[in-house]
Amino acid sequence: MNRTLVIGDIHGCSRALETLLREVKPNPDDVLITLGDYVDRGPDTRGVMDRLIGLESETQLVPLIGNHEMLFLREWKDDCLTGPWMNVGGRETLESYAGDREISWDHVSEEHRTFLAERCQRYHETDTHFFVHGGVDPRLPLKDQSDECLLWKRFEESEPHSSGKTMVCGHSAQRSGLPLRTPGCVCIDTWAYGQGWLSCLIIEFGLIVQANQKGHTRRFSLDHTPMMG
Repeated sequence: MNRTLVIGDIHGCSRALETLLREVKPNPDDVLITLGDYVDRGPDTRGVMDRLIGLESETQLVPLIGNHEMLFLREWKDDCLTGPWMNVGGRETLESYAGDREISWDHVSEEHRTFLAERCQRYHETDTHFFVHGGVDPRLPLKDQSDECLLWKRFEESEPHSSGKTMVCGHSAQRSGLPLRTPGCVCIDTWAYGQGWLSCLIIEFGLIVQANQKGHTRRFSLDHTPMMG
């Protein structure tokens, strides 16, 4: 059976990502949707980006763009090292590319910029679900959504979408380490860069598989996660 695998906000946590991939074992026929925020906060944005690009040849990767990627691309364009982005994880991102050298945009891979700017999508939709980084205006079709909603809307503001499809999103870190549900909505940002977990939701089985930066894993049914509202 082909699976739909959805991974929440990675935020530079390459060890958690690699551990999670070993657990879920995506194959060439699986669709692997990543919900954005690959960069910033965690220690190894460079490693995460290399792994994502590698996955393009291993499975059917559908990468979405998150608000942190948009900040990354804006600062790159402006060649800025002093903006607000530096205080929300940008410094950690640039340090992951610089290694022992002074931080500079010169060390950041053009291949990574191209992946973020040209291959990451704003949303993805199936017959039963849709996938975004942040959230949506419940009244509008996905093609008419603003970037403000898709990339920045908080989960606490979510409502069931007029399409009747289930929304799966990230962006709003759940410091409990557990996904959070409301009617018609699921958030799987489970604070990988903090003391939480990186989550993968396997849509067809309603199964959550998690890994953390210590290399630990666990799995449980989505039905066993908190429901809000």
